[in-house]
Amino acid sequence: MKKITLAMLIICCILISFAQALDLFVGTPKIKISEGGIDRVVENMPEDKANEYLCVISEEDEKYFWTSRENNELIPIKSGAFITLIATNGSGYIRIIPKAYKELTAITEYAEAEFDYVEHLLIGLSSVTYYGIGNTNKF
Repeated sequence: MKKITLAMLIICCILISFAQALDLFVGTPKIKISEGGIDRVVENMPEDKANEYLCVISEEDEKYFWTSRENNELIPIKSGAFITLIATNGSGYIRIIPKAYKELTAITEYAEAEFDYVEHLLIGLSSVTYYGIGNTNKF
């Protein structure tokens, strides 16, 4: 009986470890832009503050989640050299340059050369946009 119980416990632990979410993307913001209709504030993010606003996207059971934003579910859309993940609750989106396309996109525009992602949050009729660097990019 003890062997069966131990075997069941081991199987449960293995299944739980496989079911855990996988972080596909972790980004650190470098610039924050706050907009509210007629006001626009651009702010460079110091490292200590940037670490409080990481952009984290995870995958679990073939679904994507905005882990750093209340674990909102995301819908991925691939378009050209970009992947855009849109929050199902309408709160915003993240656009990422997959690693395989970074060099190609870097020659086209300044933003693509300097940054790996943009994270856009809608807060009422105002918005906050972060441009940043991907620390982990499995896209």
